Amino acid sequence: MRHAKINRKTNETAITLELSIDGTGTSSIQTGIGFLDHMLTLMTKHGLFDLNVTCDGDLEVDQHHSVEDIGIALGQAFHEALGNKEGITRYATITTPMDESLSTTSIDISGRSYLVYHVEGLKDKVGNFDTELVEEFFIAFVSNAKVNLHINLAYGKNSHHIIESIFKGFGRALDQASLINPRVKGVPSTKGSL
Repeated sequence: MRHAKINRKTNETAITLELSIDGTGTSSIQTGIGFLDHMLTLMTKHGLFDLNVTCDGDLEVDQHHSVEDIGIALGQAFHEALGNKEGITRYATITTPMDESLSTTSIDISGRSYLVYHVEGLKDKVGNFDTELVEEFFIAFVSNAKVNLHINLAYGKNSHHIIESIFKGFGRALDQASLINPRVKGVPSTKGSL
C-alpha cells in the first residue's frame, strides 16, 4: 500500500494529513474552509485516493496560509507515498467537463517541479473562498510533490464549476499517472531515475 502521513506545524497552521494512493475514494476532510473541503473531497473521490486532513489555521487572518500549507502537506505525502516510482505510468492528461466549464489537466511525475496555470475569468470569491488561492494550492503541491502540472481552462462562466472541473481532473490525472503499469520495468525514464 502506497501510503504517507504528514504532520506539519507552524505558527500559522497545524495540519495532519494521511494519504493512500491505492484507495477507494474515501475521505475525512476538515480544513475550516468549506469550499476547500468540497474540492478536496471531489479530488479524492474521482482520483480514488483515501485522504484524511485536519487543519487548524489562522483563518482570523485569511485563508491563504491554510490553503498553501495543505498544498504543501499533500505534495509531501504524494511524493513520499510514491516511493521509488518503479512501474508507474508517469504521464496523464485528463479533460473534465463540469456543466458549462471544461478544463484539461496534464501531469508528469518527473521529479521536477513546474506549474503552468492558464485559468482566466474567475470571480474574486466563491462564497467566502478567495479564488486566487487555487493557484497557490497548486504551486505548493507541485513544489513538494516534485511533479510537472499543466492546468488549462478551455472555457467556463461559473467560478464554482470551473474550480470543480479543475479539482476533479487533477484527482483523475494523479490517479492515472501514479497507476502501476505491469509493462513498465523499473523507473519510466531513460535516465534511470525520477
